[in-house]
Amino acid sequence: MLVSIEKNNKLYDRIWAALIFFTRLPFWRIHQPPKEAYETVVEFWPIIGWITAPIMAAILFFGPRVMPYELAVILAIISRIAITGALHEDGLTDFIDGFGGGGNNRQRILEIMKDSKIGTYGVLGITLYIFILYKCLSLCSPMNAAIIVIAGDPFCKMLTSQIIQMMPYARTAETSKNGVVYKKFDIVGGILLMLQGGIPITIIWYFFGLSYSCIAVPGVVLYFLYLFVWKRLHGYTGDCCGAIFLLTELSFYITFIITHYTYLPN
Repeated sequence: MLVSIEKNNKLYDRIWAALIFFTRLPFWRIHQPPKEAYETVVEFWPIIGWITAPIMAAILFFGPRVMPYELAVILAIISRIAITGALHEDGLTDFIDGFGGGGNNRQRILEIMKDSKIGTYGVLGITLYIFILYKCLSLCSPMNAAIIVIAGDPFCKMLTSQIIQMMPYARTAETSKNGVVYKKFDIVGGILLMLQGGIPITIIWYFFGLSYSCIAVPGVVLYFLYLFVWKRLHGYTGDCCGAIFLLTELSFYITFIITHYTYLPN
């Protein structure tokens, strides 16, 4: 049975729950938050980008000093997948499998998304995603690649977090993959989200410059993905959240390249 969030649930527990839930780093060895703290992990989703993005950026910026840039890009992508345990990539794969193979049948879509087996749609989808991500980062200079990762990762997690406000959960706690239903965040949670996702991109915008389209386009992509999911499921799942994040982030990178592109590898 789903446990409700207590008002006195510690902020520390909620942040720690997000660190445990969204990464494979051994935070659980240090502290074990109560189960109900996991209902609010989405409120602290962007802060995970404060861990993964700087690591990716460091590899992208410093890696070319000791290896070919293309290899640094591959290692940067692998680093985030390793830290998060491919959580979002798994969501994208299941998302594409479900909506690709389930047609307009809501129950069938949910069944496919929960199935641990990967189908043709999923294989093609995740392969295409990784290829496009690789090309986007490869087309940037090391400096620009590092910049857009630091800005785009937390920002797009912040955007995608709005999904849980826009529609209900499509399953129940008992039938969900992780046994928890995310709690809609209040005003304080919204402010925390805005700070986590807004601070990095604001700093990048102020010191390096970003086109406003880099902010607007992911928002538009998020809205159309919301309409797509709502029409088929009338609700979201964890897989939907992971997939929407990766797709909005990809739109951020593509938009940056189109509007700021000045570097072409030899």
